[in-house]
Amino acid sequence: MLKAIILIGGPLKGTRFRPLSLDLPKPLFPVAGFPIIQHHIEACQKVEGLKEILLIGFYQPSDAFKTFLSRAQQEFHISIRYLQEYTSLGTAGGLYHFRDVIQSGNPECFFVMNADVCSDFPLTEMVESHRQRAHACCTMMGTEASREQALNYGCLVENTDTHEVLHYVEKPGTFVSSIINCGVYLFSPEVFKHIATVFARHQEDLPSDDSFALGSSKDSIRLEQDIFPMLTGDSKLYVHKTQNFWSQIKSAGSAIYANRLYLALYHKTHPDRLAAPGEGMPTIKGDVYIHPSANVDSTAVLGPNVTVGANVTIGPGTRIRESIILDGASIQDHSCILHSIVGWNSTVGAWTRVEGTPSDPNPNIPFAKLDSGELFSEDGRLNPSITILGRNVTIPPEVIVLNSIVLPHKDLPHSYKNQIIL
Repeated sequence: MLKAIILIGGPLKGTRFRPLSLDLPKPLFPVAGFPIIQHHIEACQKVEGLKEILLIGFYQPSDAFKTFLSRAQQEFHISIRYLQEYTSLGTAGGLYHFRDVIQSGNPECFFVMNADVCSDFPLTEMVESHRQRAHACCTMMGTEASREQALNYGCLVENTDTHEVLHYVEKPGTFVSSIINCGVYLFSPEVFKHIATVFARHQEDLPSDDSFALGSSKDSIRLEQDIFPMLTGDSKLYVHKTQNFWSQIKSAGSAIYANRLYLALYHKTHPDRLAAPGEGMPTIKGDVYIHPSANVDSTAVLGPNVTVGANVTIGPGTRIRESIILDGASIQDHSCILHSIVGWNSTVGAWTRVEGTPSDPNPNIPFAKLDSGELFSEDGRLNPSITILGRNVTIPPEVIVLNSIVLPHKDLPHSYKNQIIL
């Protein structure tokens, strides 16, 4: 039997995803028409023998989470539960806190996946690789990055013959390796012995008085800094390298890139989700997802890489490209949406242009990854990025909104460029 754990973090994490995470927990944000973590669940559901999926984080239970879990269990016919941490316990601390739940049923091994990554998730291949190594404690998914960008990730040095990880450093100060950690792991239950060693060491470091408070760093155990380095060079940690797509979803801009990757993946996994040209349909260019309840005028032009959510209205002559239109939004006649996210129940007036600047990986650099980048430049100016409209934003007709971030419930009186509208 196998299990899977998805680490979803909490409200103190994912601040770079605002304002989209102000209304909905980041793991539930829809990419390519479905919540981010649903893509993880769909990949897990395809693994033979995987019986249970556990979500671990410190979000307060909400109606959105309860609705998602209920619907996902019915759709995928698999046990899916949410385990709430009492505080942020780190990527390994949450596993150790809920170790009895994870080990119930005596699973052979279990996946641990960060929620903020997108990939085609070669999980079955990871299981096969892991089973071939009798003493493996962990098989880590890895990929190649450019030499400069590798410094922003966990880097590992492997034995090219056996794929054993000989050295691991999280975000090194100098170049170590171009092979990076993808945030997807397959553990044997033996890992809890190693986490227990770190936990015991943390307890020994506790202050003798009563000044220790929950939530301090002593409560936190991290896979990347505390566990992986102690597994290297001892035939315990191995890497499964993938050449397929992988990216992090750290900022709202990265959601646009993830949207493109998942829409392309649908050709192989869910071709029925992609809109096809037809009578009464809008003009479709490239990969487009349109929710069945959306009302899209036949003279609109959509694509490539566009997602249209539930109950969206798109008027005549509209042009939308490289964008996500969230549930209930209204895009009025002859407007143009490029490299943008239009928030829930927002309205874009007729003949209005909403445009952002893409932050795609550099196609001229081999193995380049998406750079989330800094929000502001050194001189305090907003760096060009995708345009984001929060929930219930109203943009009047015949204006331009360029490279801007608009917080929820704003009525814009005129055009804006390179601004955050608070």
